[in-house]
Amino acid sequence: MGRKKFRNIRIDQILSYRLPAAGIMSILHRVSGASLFLIFPFVVYFFDLSLSSEQGYREVLALLTHPIFFLIYVGILWAFSHHFFAGLRHLVCDLHFGLSKESSSKWGLVVNVSAILLTIFLAILSFRALYF
Repeated sequence: MGRKKFRNIRIDQILSYRLPAAGIMSILHRVSGASLFLIFPFVVYFFDLSLSSEQGYREVLALLTHPIFFLIYVGILWAFSHHFFAGLRHLVCDLHFGLSKESSSKWGLVVNVSAILLTIFLAILSFRALYF
């Protein structure tokens, strides 16, 4: 039977449509870029605060030990790692490598999995540094 074909997707069909890995990667690349753009002023502020004095550094560390802010931090780690790997993929595509449908799907899977693995690795390192 195969995959169901959609020509014009209605809003009620969006959740039932199965995107290929490259499509998911493309959407997440845009989401990660937009989130990095929107969070950038806060990251700069907290970076400045941490460099301004020892008290500022302790305030930023105390803020990061709060579970909500740690989750936001992990989200920033994911956004950066995903945007980084997807950007590398785009640079490789600019060199005319990996443009076929098969390799594009593989690239999508590699980028998504690499970003998640790097995020988990960095989150574990950060967790150990903050809480132990």
